[in-house]
Amino acid sequence: MTAASTDAVAGLTAAATETDADEPPVVWDTTGMAPGRLESELLAKREAGRKLLLPYITAGYPAGDWARLVEGVAAAGADAIEIGVPFSDPVMDGATIQESSTRALADGIDPGLALDTVADLDVGIPLIVMTYYNICFRMGHRRFANALAEAGISAAILPDLPLEEAGPWTRAADHAGIETVLLAAPTAPDERLPRIAARSRGFVYGVGLIGITGERDALATSSLEMARRLKDVTDKPVLIGVGVSNPEQAAAVCEVADGVVVGSAVIRRVLDEGVDAAVDFVAALRAGLDGGG
Repeated sequence: MTAASTDAVAGLTAAATETDADEPPVVWDTTGMAPGRLESELLAKREAGRKLLLPYITAGYPAGDWARLVEGVAAAGADAIEIGVPFSDPVMDGATIQESSTRALADGIDPGLALDTVADLDVGIPLIVMTYYNICFRMGHRRFANALAEAGISAAILPDLPLEEAGPWTRAADHAGIETVLLAAPTAPDERLPRIAARSRGFVYGVGLIGITGERDALATSSLEMARRLKDVTDKPVLIGVGVSNPEQAAAVCEVADGVVVGSAVIRRVLDEGVDAAVDFVAALRAGLDGGG
């Protein structure tokens, strides 16, 4: 881990030895669990005929203005927002999101500051934290889950935590009321997808292509195939992300999927043009999904 990564977790990684003694068993199928806020709201909007839009925002970028960005994106028509807590050694993020994360870390963002800022937001839609498992592990599963809940976060995405190793985290998250969104990769065999869908809460995140995040000139055919495969095995909301880059691509994906996650295309506009341009882009995505773009 780099020094920046160590600094980012230092404030929230007090030694915490967790034990499984007297804890409930790990839940591997959430079918019998009541949906949390995120899943309930997405299901209700889907039932009303709405296609779901989930933009990604990097916590701490731009410095001093990212809370306004979250608020603007919410007002522009997002159904939930994915807030990425920067980590300097990501495995899923492409160059655009890496750049915003590097700048945020240089400006002093850390998990504690990010959650403190989120706690002061009142945007009226669910917020989701996306970060890497090292932060959760160093802080401790229960402490991390409780910190998210105290900040008003509805769900978490830990893209480098595989299903088979997710038990300790999901147990803590379930107890704290945090919905764990799991990712399904295009390379996943058919028999694996029902297990991912059964454990995922909030929605099932279908990865649209093999590779890291980033804009693409054309929509990968694997995006539609991933949506079809997931829709065949679950009634939970299915959202497709990675490689969805403009309103036309978002609308095309949503001919099959329930919604889209759009990250790099939003962040690039923040990097190149500023907050207002990113908010306008999210409004254009919303119009495209609603048939007005």
